Amino acid sequence: MKRGRFIRIGSMAAASPLIAHATPFAVTGNNVDDALLNRLIIANDHEVKKILAKAAQGNLIFSRNLAHEIATLVASFCNKQSEYHHQSVLLDQLALHINFMSNAQSEDGTVNAGNIESPPDTAFLIEILCPALLVLSKENLPDTKPLIATLSRFILKAGNGLLTGGVHTPNHRWVVCSALAQINSLFPDSRYVSRIDAWLAEGVYCDSDGHYSERSAIYSAVENSAFINIARLTKNDHLLQYVRSNLSLYLYYIEPNGDVVTNDSRRQDQFLQFTKKATLLYLQYRYMAIHDNHAEFASMTKLIESLNAFEVDILGRSLIYFMEVESLSRKLPVPAKPPFSFEKLFSTSGLLRIRHGKTSATFFGGNDWPIIIASGRSNSPDFFSFRKGDAILKYMRLSTTFFNTGYFYSQGLKKEGHQYILHQKQEAPYYQPLNSESINAEGDYKLSPSTDNRFWSKMDFQKRPVSNVKVLSTTITLTHHAGTVELDFAIEGTAGVSITIEMCFETGGKLMGVHTSDSGNHFLENGEGSYLFKEDKITFGPGNAGSRTINNLEGERYSTHFGTLKTDGAHVFIKGKTPFKHKLIFS
Repeated sequence: MKRGRFIRIGSMAAASPLIAHATPFAVTGNNVDDALLNRLIIANDHEVKKILAKAAQGNLIFSRNLAHEIATLVASFCNKQSEYHHQSVLLDQLALHINFMSNAQSEDGTVNAGNIESPPDTAFLIEILCPALLVLSKENLPDTKPLIATLSRFILKAGNGLLTGGVHTPNHRWVVCSALAQINSLFPDSRYVSRIDAWLAEGVYCDSDGHYSERSAIYSAVENSAFINIARLTKNDHLLQYVRSNLSLYLYYIEPNGDVVTNDSRRQDQFLQFTKKATLLYLQYRYMAIHDNHAEFASMTKLIESLNAFEVDILGRSLIYFMEVESLSRKLPVPAKPPFSFEKLFSTSGLLRIRHGKTSATFFGGNDWPIIIASGRSNSPDFFSFRKGDAILKYMRLSTTFFNTGYFYSQGLKKEGHQYILHQKQEAPYYQPLNSESINAEGDYKLSPSTDNRFWSKMDFQKRPVSNVKVLSTTITLTHHAGTVELDFAIEGTAGVSITIEMCFETGGKLMGVHTSDSGNHFLENGEGSYLFKEDKITFGPGNAGSRTINNLEGERYSTHFGTLKTDGAHVFIKGKTPFKHKLIFS
C-alpha cells in the first residue's frame, strides 16, 4: 500500500457513503439538541482526563475498551467546544494507543480479544475505530497524518481478516457486515460489498413479535446497531424494518427505571437480573426516532436520557457517534405519552407483560425443551416477577423434591379467556431388565440419558421396559385485576412431594409479616406478608405452613456439580406438600 493513499484518507472520507448519506440530515441552528451535545462534550472531556491520568505506556491493556479510549480522545481533539480541542497531549496519547493496538494485531488482521484471532471480536473493534478515523481525517492537520496512516493500516489489515474469517453466533454475521460496511465507506472495495452480500443472503431471523434468535437485549443492541450501519452505508434500507420491530418489542420490556425484562432470553442475561440496561438501546432508539419521526421511540429515548445510568453508559462514550452521524444531534420529534396500562402476550417466546400505573408484572413459560443448560437456549426458572414503583419482586420460582428434578419449567404459556396458564407434566419411571437380545455379556451398555433426562448412565435406558411410573402435574394460572395479580397453584399426581415457592425481592427493602430462620431465610407461614422499599409496598400472600428445609432447589442438573442459581436479594419461601392447591395474591 502506497503512503500517499493513507495521506489522502481525509478527502476519501469526505466523499464516502457515510457523509453522502448524512447530508440530508445536516443539523443547523434551532434543529440541534445543544443541551445534549453540551452534556456529551463535558462527559467526553471528563473521560479524557481519566485516560490521561492512567495511560502511561505500561498501563495499557488490549481490549475493546482500548478502541473506546481512542474514539474518546479523537472526539475531544476534533470537537471545537472541547477543552482539549487540538491539544498536542491528545496526539501523544493517540499515538501511544494506536501503536499499542497495532502491535497486538495478528498477521491475518484479526485480534485476540476473548477469543483467539477472532474475526467477530475484530469487527467489534472496527465498529468503534472507523468512526474515530472518519472524524480524525476531517481535521486534515499535518500532525494527524501519521496517526491517520497507522490507524488506516490497522483497519485495512483487519478488513482482510474479515473478508475471509468466520463467525460463531448469529449476531457475529451482522457485526462483521457492519464493520465491512464502515471500512468500505472509507476505502471503497467491491470485495467488502460482496462479502456483506454473502452474509445477508442467509437471511435475517426476526420473529413476528420482533425477537432476534437470541431474544436478548444485549444482542438486540448489537444487531440493531449493525443493521443501522449496514443500511445507511450500503443502502440496504430494508434492514431497518428489523430494527423497528425489535425496538417496538422493547417498548414493553423496559421498566420505568430502565430495567429490562430478561426471562425469555437465550443468552447469559437470562440469569443476570439485567438492572437498568435500557441504555444499551439508546443510540438505536434515538437514530430511529429521528429517522422515522417516531413519537414512541422518542418517548423511550427521553426515558433513557432521564436514567442515572445514562451518565455513565452513554454520555462518557458516545460523542464520537454524534460526530460521525450528524442526524443523531437533531432534536427529537415530539414524544408520545408512554402506555400507562397494557396487557400484552408475546406468543413467540411465551412471555406476558402487564402494566397498570405503577404496577407491572411478567409471566413466563417459553423455555426451550428439552431443558439443556447451555448458552443459546432458554432455561431460566424465573416464571413471575412483580413491581410496584420502587418495590420489586425480582423473580418467583417453584421447586419440588420430585426425584430431584428441581425447578419448575413450563411447557409453554396458554391463554384461556382472561387467564394465562403455565403447565408442566413430569414422569419419572423405574427401569426393568433388558430383553435377552439386548444383553451384553460384559455389562458394557450404552452411556445414555435416563428417559426423564435427569442423569446419564451406562444402562442403555432407551431399550429398557419401564414400570412404577410416577407423575407430577403442575399448573399455575394467572389472573389480573387492575394492578392486582392472582396466581393459582395446582400440583397433583404423586402424593407427599415437598413443594417450595421461592420469591426473591430486591436488596435494600424491608420485609414484614414473615418468619426469619437462623439461616437467614424468610418464610411466609400464614397470613399476608409485605415488602417495603422507600415509599412503595408490595403485599403478598397468604402463606402456608410447612417445613423450613431449603436445599438443592435447582435439582440434579446443578447440584451434581455443586452449582447454585441463588442470587442476591431477600428470599421468602412458602412450603407445602402434594396434593397442593394454593392461591397467592400480589397487590
